[in-house]
Amino acid sequence: MTRRLEVLSAGDAGAVGVALRAALSGAGPAVLPREPVAPAGSRHSSLATSVPAVVRGAEVPATVPQNVALVIETSGTSGVPKRVALSPDALLASAAAVEGELGGAGQWLLALPTHYIAGAQVLIRSIVAGTDPVVMPGGHFGARTFAALVDELDAPLKFSSIVPAQLARLVDAAEDDDTVRDSLRRLDALLIGGQAVPAALFTRATDLGLSVKRTYGSSETSGGCVYDGHPIGRTLARVTGGELELAGPMLAEGYLGDDELTERKFYTDAGHRWYRTADSGEVSDAGVAVTGRIDNVIISGGIKVAIDRVERVVQSHAGFHTAIVVAQPSEQWGQTSVVVTSEPFDDGALRMLQGAVTDAAGRAAAPSGIVLLDRIPTLSSGKPDRLAVARTLAARSAGAR
Repeated sequence: MTRRLEVLSAGDAGAVGVALRAALSGAGPAVLPREPVAPAGSRHSSLATSVPAVVRGAEVPATVPQNVALVIETSGTSGVPKRVALSPDALLASAAAVEGELGGAGQWLLALPTHYIAGAQVLIRSIVAGTDPVVMPGGHFGARTFAALVDELDAPLKFSSIVPAQLARLVDAAEDDDTVRDSLRRLDALLIGGQAVPAALFTRATDLGLSVKRTYGSSETSGGCVYDGHPIGRTLARVTGGELELAGPMLAEGYLGDDELTERKFYTDAGHRWYRTADSGEVSDAGVAVTGRIDNVIISGGIKVAIDRVERVVQSHAGFHTAIVVAQPSEQWGQTSVVVTSEPFDDGALRMLQGAVTDAAGRAAAPSGIVLLDRIPTLSSGKPDRLAVARTLAARSAGAR
């Protein structure tokens, strides 16, 4: 059996919320929120309700399996976007696990696009809690605007979910403005996900008294299912062949139109259905530790180098908390790592970072250079757009020849 699939503009969070409520109950079609296209001459906004329901993306099927309520198209940071199909049971299991982890139902401030799982889940958690989310206007993320909207939350428990780039702006503002700091402290939990949180940024946030929680998960797990290293709800975690795998009721049905990928990423073993995350990590009594992407490895001088590990070392140093590390071709070594930042740096920065990375990960991992961009491009989710950065560096290299 099948049900209709409705494509909605993610810019209208209210409409997406209404459609999700119907989809979860079975009274309405499945929902695919998509990034809105701003009218010509206007500033693009991922959340603004004024953007008309025009959406970007490839054609989608008219129907999906009956047990699918929500379809999320991945951000495509790896270059291959996928359509993740999620059932009502998976979405509600995730919402229940989060509610249990956070100590009860609450009211949410929506500060993420609803075409990403973290944004959609804010709406779903609000539906389950029976509360109305406060929606942050689209466009530039302003720390003071966010803080003012926190003050509009009036439920006993107050939550929000953001990405590290947004957290950095909040922390910067809170360190300079007691009013912003006091507003942010009203949140009972501020979930940080989408990518690893630099350790220095997390420490600054906790020093301010903010109730931050680092979350790990993906569209395939209905959002975050590991909080501060500990699986929540009925989530199970293990490592097989160096790859982190997750199991639990929150897993997706698979990928629309791609049975081969579904079979490769999801499989049943020991009485559980597992999802292969493509992340490397460790699982111990201390919890789950994610060490990087299995596919984000380069060969430099014949030695394997994990780019994610290099990036963590770089981000631990002042002035580079928001920098990223990317791979670049090298005639001498085959590939090397390169630091990309939008913050000015002094002449000794490269040598300092090379020494730190060498001490932590070996000489082959040391970055060969630092590239300064006016800004690091981001996806609408707030994650760095690594493909755009790679294209920019390739264009610069070609122009230098």
